[in-house]
Amino acid sequence: MYSVSDQLYAEVTARLRAAIGDKGYFSGSVDGETDEVAWRLTASVLVYRRRVSLPEGDEERIADLVPVWWEFHTVVPEGEILNDFSFGDVRDAIRNS
Repeated sequence: MYSVSDQLYAEVTARLRAAIGDKGYFSGSVDGETDEVAWRLTASVLVYRRRVSLPEGDEERIADLVPVWWEFHTVVPEGEILNDFSFGDVRDAIRNS
């Protein structure tokens, strides 16, 4: 089984946040590679936002992601392998940012 590192969670979260942009709903995929594994997150999520007041003006930041459905695949040269990915860790990263 492939153990998803904190660094990979951070990368998945950053790519998902970029793919969501300013939408209130996301359905699609984000993917990437490390030295060890190629990965892909396919998800449909509801996006909740909060208004943040900054000196430059107000900003709508992602406050939470509620998954409707998701899959996380990891592939090594020998083929696809199971992983211990948790969407809850992505949600926690979003909530705490």
